[in-house]
Amino acid sequence: MADVINIQMPLWQLLLLLLIPLAAITIMVVWLRRVAYKHSAPEEKRDWSVPPLADGSGTSLLHCWDVRCKIVTILVCSFAIASLSHLEPALVAIGVSLIILVVARVSFAKVLLRLLAITGFVCMFLVVMPFSVPAHNGDTVLVFNGMDWLGFNLRGLRLAATIAAKAIAIAVLMEPLLSTAPLPVTLHGLSRLGAPEMVGQMVLLSYRYLHVFRHEAWRMSSGMQVRGFRKRTDLATLRAVGNFIGMLFVRSFERTERVFDAMRARGYRGRFPEPAELRLRTRDLLLAAVWLTAGAALIAYDRIAW
Repeated sequence: MADVINIQMPLWQLLLLLLIPLAAITIMVVWLRRVAYKHSAPEEKRDWSVPPLADGSGTSLLHCWDVRCKIVTILVCSFAIASLSHLEPALVAIGVSLIILVVARVSFAKVLLRLLAITGFVCMFLVVMPFSVPAHNGDTVLVFNGMDWLGFNLRGLRLAATIAAKAIAIAVLMEPLLSTAPLPVTLHGLSRLGAPEMVGQMVLLSYRYLHVFRHEAWRMSSGMQVRGFRKRTDLATLRAVGNFIGMLFVRSFERTERVFDAMRARGYRGRFPEPAELRLRTRDLLLAAVWLTAGAALIAYDRIAW
C-alpha cells in the first residue's frame, strides 16, 4: 500500500478553505430562516425550531397509504440509508428522497425548515473530521505552512460529506411521514404497531401545547421589557431570569391542570377516540415492497459497486 501523500500548501489557502464553506453555510442558514419567517403564522412569534405539520388532506399516493405501512417502511429505509458507507450511494439516496417528495406533493419550504434544524450538527462534522481523522496509508493530506499537526485529510472530508448526505436524505425522507397524515393518525398508527398509547398521547399534547407555552413565554418576556428589563451579565439579570423560568413553570403547570380537568369533564378515561379507521389493503403492501426494494438496491449499490 502507498504511504500517506502530503501536499504542502501556504497558510492563506487554509483560511480560504475554511472561510468559503463557512460563508456558504451562513448564507444558506440566513436564507432558510427567511423561508421559516415567511411561512410562520402571522399571529405567532416567528420560530424555525418547530416546523408546522400538515393536516394530511392531500390526495397523493402517500396520503392514501396506510399509516402503519408508511411508518414501518420509511423507518426501514432510513436505517438502510444510515448503513451506507460511501458518498456516491448517499448522494443517490438524497435523489431518491427528493423524488419521493415530488410524489408526495408536500411543501418544499417545510423540508428546508427541517434541514435548518440539523445544520449545526452537519456543519460540525464538515469542520472537525478533516482535521481529526487519523491518516491511513493512501490518504491525501494537505499540510499548511509545514505544520504537520494541522493536516487536512481529504478522506476525512469525504467521510464527513457522507455523514452529511445521509443525514440530509433521512431528514428529507421524514417529511412524507410527517406531512401526509394528521399527527393524531400517525400516533394512532404507532400505537397499533405496539408503541405505548400513553406515549403517543404525551407527544400529541406536547406538540399542541408547545406553541401555547411558547406564546406565554413571549408574552411574559414582552411584559418584562416594557417594564425596563434589559439582559445584562450581572446578578440582577440572573435573578430575573430565574424568576421568569419559575413563573413560567408555575403557569404552565396550572394550565395543564385546567386542561386535564376539562378533558375528564368531557369523558376522558385514559384513551382518546380513534382518529381514523386503519385498513390494510393490497396496494399498501405493494407500495411498501417497492420502497423496501429501493432501500435494498441502495445497500447493494453501496456494497457491490464500491
